[in-house]
Formats: sequence, C-alpha cells, structure tokens
Amino acid sequence: MSDRPITDTLIPEWARWAALIWLVVWLPTYSYIWSPTTFLFLCDVGLVLACVGIIMQNALLMSSQAVSSLVVGLAWLIDISWTLIFGKHLIGGTEYFFDSHYPLIVRLMSIYHVALPLILLLLLRRTGYDPRAFRLQSAIAVACLIAARIISPAQNINYDLADPFFRRTWGPAPVHFLVILAFLIFAIYLPTHLVLLQIFRRPQSVRA
Repeated sequence: MSDRPITDTLIPEWARWAALIWLVVWLPTYSYIWSPTTFLFLCDVGLVLACVGIIMQNALLMSSQAVSSLVVGLAWLIDISWTLIFGKHLIGGTEYFFDSHYPLIVRLMSIYHVALPLILLLLLRRTGYDPRAFRLQSAIAVACLIAARIISPAQNINYDLADPFFRRTWGPAPVHFLVILAFLIFAIYLPTHLVLLQIFRRPQSVRA
C-alpha cells in the first residue's frame, strides 16, 4: 500500500513550503561551500530525505530520519556546547563550526542538526511513526558508508577511516566498516526505533 497518509492535511501547507524553500537555499549553498561530497554525510543525506518526506507527507521518510537524527543531533549539540564552555571538543565532528574561514551564515545553517529532530518529533505526532523506518535507515547507512569510502576515501566521511571516540581504525577497511555500521545500527538506530515505537502511533496506511 502507499505510504502517503490518507488525508492531505496532516502536515500544514506552510511547513511543506518551508521545507521546499530550505532545500532550494541550502542545497546549492552547501554544495558550493563544502563541495558536493558533503552529500555523502549521513546527516546531510538525512536532511534532504527528511525535507522530501515533509513535502510529500511521507511518514516513512520522516520516521527514518527521526531514527537517524535524534541521537546524532544531541551529540552535535553536546559537542558544540562543550567546546564553547571548555574550549575543546568532547566528541568531534563540529570543528568546522568554529572555523572562521567559512562564512558564519553557512556555519549557522548547520544548526539544522538540532532543529530537524525537534521538527520531526512534532510532525510524527501528526503522521505517526512507521516501524519500517529502522530497516530503511539501516540500508541508507550502508549505502552512504560504501559511497563515502569509494568516492572520497581520504575525508573520513561518516567516520569510515577513524571512529569519533578513539580516533582509530578498527582493522582492515571491511572490519572497520562493519564496526562503524554496527555502532550506528545497534547503538543509535535500534534504541531510537524502540523508543519511537512506544511514543507514536503507526500511520494509518501501515496498519492495514
């Protein structure tokens, strides 16, 4: 059956237009400043998919990015806050936010890491949480990790070269790949999925 909600009024029209306008502005800006390889990052891929989900009122896409973004957004906020308070990174991955070589407005656009999870939680109250999101997001993670390793192997995109905690590589490339993927799936996606299952109802299109 279709994933599209039965009613066309689950998501306010202004929210759908806002998601579209954000993509129109954000996509070329990030592509110009960071280069197109930025769209190999799971967080950037997730933002695109979430906005498409909002525009199309697709509960599955929005649910998958809720699975991905809640813990990551919190970690991003913690690292930014820790750096502002103590002058050093706790987790890492937010160094660019403090790099004055990049325009401030572009750095501030990355606050979507915090805004997106909150927006998705609000919208899932309207659409419901699609339990297939866990499998979809796991597949997206596999695709992004493989693509990053092939297309840009020197940039440590999605930590495909070194993990964010110990800054080390866990064995040969296939082993490291499996370690990072297992962490994403079992430490981030699965717990978030189980919590969202308890909080939100299922979409009507999935109940049948």
